Amino acid sequence: MTTYNQIVEYIFSKLPMFSNVGSNAIKAGLNNITLLCAQLNYPHHHFKTIHIAGTNGKGSVSHMIASILQEAGYKTGLYTSPHLKDLRERIRINGKMITQKAVINFINSNLNNIESLHPSFFEINVAMAFRYFADEKVDIAVIETGLGGRLDSTNIILPELSVITNIGYDHTQILGNTLNEIAFEKAGIIKPKTPVIIGETHIETQSVFEQTAKEKEASISFADQTLAVRSFKYCDEKLQVEVLNNKTHQTHQYLLELTGNYQIKNLLTVLTSISQLKEIGYEISEKNILDGLAKTTTNTGLRGRWETIDTLPKVIIDVAHNKDGMLQVLKQLSYTPFKKLHIIIGMVKDKDVNAVLKLLPPTAQYYFTNASIPRALDKQELQQKAQKFNLSGQTYHHVSLALAAAKNQANPDDLILICGSIFLVAEVL
Repeated sequence: MTTYNQIVEYIFSKLPMFSNVGSNAIKAGLNNITLLCAQLNYPHHHFKTIHIAGTNGKGSVSHMIASILQEAGYKTGLYTSPHLKDLRERIRINGKMITQKAVINFINSNLNNIESLHPSFFEINVAMAFRYFADEKVDIAVIETGLGGRLDSTNIILPELSVITNIGYDHTQILGNTLNEIAFEKAGIIKPKTPVIIGETHIETQSVFEQTAKEKEASISFADQTLAVRSFKYCDEKLQVEVLNNKTHQTHQYLLELTGNYQIKNLLTVLTSISQLKEIGYEISEKNILDGLAKTTTNTGLRGRWETIDTLPKVIIDVAHNKDGMLQVLKQLSYTPFKKLHIIIGMVKDKDVNAVLKLLPPTAQYYFTNASIPRALDKQELQQKAQKFNLSGQTYHHVSLALAAAKNQANPDDLILICGSIFLVAEVL
């Protein structure tokens, strides 16, 4: 295969992909990724890492930490998932996507391994990221888990720092039906004598993390116990946050390029993580932190987090797709001025759809659609489920048609929100 398009077609057709077929794409255990990386001479042993898990926020936290490290002068790898437009978004160095040539060379040189091991789409991307980061000699790489942690393909690394943003109900068919069970899976990224940062304290899960950290002799810090938000406001299309350090009683002001109100929680996780990195020897100045937060999307290319893509009327996209994520989006709406709300929504079959729908405001105008993937919930079924919660609107074959209809019906001072599925947002972009 000589062209990038041929390689992409091969990857998508040959390898089972979670976004298409759900849990059937997951290869249980770490055997495949271990064998793949053994064939690649254990590339993940040749660079330092930070490992990030969590139900929500792990993507934003990964990008913010990577942006700060980049501002501090470190050659920084970043592995995240899923991608929105191009699978190369998953693998970046200092914000730049892996080259098409590198993808072509990696797949062609590993065809025998792919044909014999039958890895998942996620596994081959993890292996490719590790090989690329090793070849390019990054100083450090920020590695986001796919889902869970304990059995996630990324969990063969031995990081400098482990970070768990929060715990909520998502992927329960894989991770468990209780917060304790889900926390146990996320806690699987905690490594022996390696510090771990927990973003949010929950009485149901705190003991799970503390017990695991104790067993692993790992120091543990809870970000929301160390830091607190004093105030926040919007300033020139950015989010300005005043943070209090509960230990030193000092306050600092930060300006975030990621403007969603829910980034406030993520900010505390990021700042606590950076403080821990400084303790173990990383040279990161306050200016590096300020610049990294103010230029996160510019530095790393993050998309779809309360992102404005049009005005008059304002059109916002957000990848919120579960109950906790939607609660944060609705909180953000309470700070956003608009005359009437138009919500374009599509979801996937294996989410708790009713838990999301019951949160949504009946006063909004709805446009039901679905992403063009097998895993998507049919738009008409979504409409029927929504009617039980007094949410009314028409169905549309594609999100582009739904957006055109919303723009046609909306006034200039209305707000159009597109949410419910990462894959729906991807099709908008």
